[in-house]
Amino acid sequence: MNSPGQIPFNSFISLNRLDETSIYVQLAQQVIQAIQRGFIPIGTKLPGSRQLAQTLSIHRNTVVAALQELESQGWIETKPNVGSFVLRNTSKARKNSEFSQTIIQNQYADQTGYDFEKSTILENPFETSTCILKFDDGIPDSRLSPLQQLSKFYTANLKRKKNTKYLGYSDQKRPATFREQLCNFLNQSRGLHIQPKNLLITRSVEMSTYLIAQTLLQANDLVIVGQPSYFAINMIFQQAGARIKSIPVDHEGIVVESLEQICLTQKIRLLYLTPHHHYPTTVTLSQQRRTIVLALASKYGFAVIEDDYDYEFHYDDAPLLPMATVDYDGMVIYTGSFGKSLAPGFRTGFIVAPENLIKELQKLLNIMDHQGDFVMEQVLSDLIEEGEIHRYLKKSVKLYKERRNYMSYLLARELHEYVDFDIPAGGLALWTNWKKDINLIHLQKQCAKANLFLPKTLLYQAKDMTAIRIGFGNLTESEMENSVTILRDSLMTIK
Repeated sequence: MNSPGQIPFNSFISLNRLDETSIYVQLAQQVIQAIQRGFIPIGTKLPGSRQLAQTLSIHRNTVVAALQELESQGWIETKPNVGSFVLRNTSKARKNSEFSQTIIQNQYADQTGYDFEKSTILENPFETSTCILKFDDGIPDSRLSPLQQLSKFYTANLKRKKNTKYLGYSDQKRPATFREQLCNFLNQSRGLHIQPKNLLITRSVEMSTYLIAQTLLQANDLVIVGQPSYFAINMIFQQAGARIKSIPVDHEGIVVESLEQICLTQKIRLLYLTPHHHYPTTVTLSQQRRTIVLALASKYGFAVIEDDYDYEFHYDDAPLLPMATVDYDGMVIYTGSFGKSLAPGFRTGFIVAPENLIKELQKLLNIMDHQGDFVMEQVLSDLIEEGEIHRYLKKSVKLYKERRNYMSYLLARELHEYVDFDIPAGGLALWTNWKKDINLIHLQKQCAKANLFLPKTLLYQAKDMTAIRIGFGNLTESEMENSVTILRDSLMTIK
């Protein structure tokens, strides 16, 4: 049995008087941790309350309260006129009663005590930076969100008595108000002919794709994507066990002849498309090719995910309607996001598909996100019902068109000897092709030195490609000017 005088309590007990947790609770918790790790071996007699209080420079009553807590939890046993003894420790406690004088406070295990399979696919591709300026892959400017109006709608929905019963962990069936409003919005703005039974609400386009992949794909199923394609979506398909095969993309979208050749020799399970503005090249899939894709899907029995991630942002001629509007055989699963032009917290994803698939997807969603976000859905419903979303989109699309034009002007004026690009009909990014001898990684590092962040996910460099997807939506005119100047100066430095 160890003597209490041999235990260096100050080396593993650290009490924070500014912490919200009571001092006696902190003391009890840290003694438990010391017992679990073998710092205080089983059978050890603890110092008396006066001695321990003096050692830790705390009030004796605090120590008494901590000892009572330890006894009530079964960690120690107090014998009248004898003392308090460690009654037991956990199976993971250190067997060695020797302990270091430099014990790390509140240390949590670095590794699990069991094996598991680590993903080699889901490595985080996203980078962070402290740079003042940043290029992205085409996101809206959240600074433009009508926060005052959104706050008004949110507060109003929290106060509505009829909503109260849906705010808790309730099994009551929630009203389909948002789904009905979103159906009306999609039918009017995109020419769809759907009912709420054809619609599933998710958190994002990526979540929608994950649900679809988990429901439709099995190990070694073949998924076709464009080359290049959206890396995050590819990771979702690979995680589901699918094989990914890419087909070329030209100025009219995916090359359908390549798709048909694969159909003749292999069984395709899924085709993933971003036909409105192909990610990342921004080209629109032509009407003729859309017709061919639908015909091939019906003939060979593969599903088509039509990801319309930025349909809201179109500036010139009227946009082509989604493929889902003329899908009479139930081959297209239409995904997108509503409220993308708003701040990220007010955005939601959706899936449009035949009712039987929606029911199956709903099963998985019920497990992943049973409660959903009822208040936010009501806010978005109000935005549609009161026409606020239409007014805001009209205003923001006009501004984003001006930003597209100004970014195009700056690149053409300052970097015409380095870069070539087409002005896209919509979206929030430009696909820029650069001289083959430019090392994009060196360019990225040089830009970072001048406070411009150029994420690696925007860089596309291969034997036959040197390209950057440059988002303009989140930049003001002055921010664009500074960014392009840094880009130009960095290019001159690395050349």
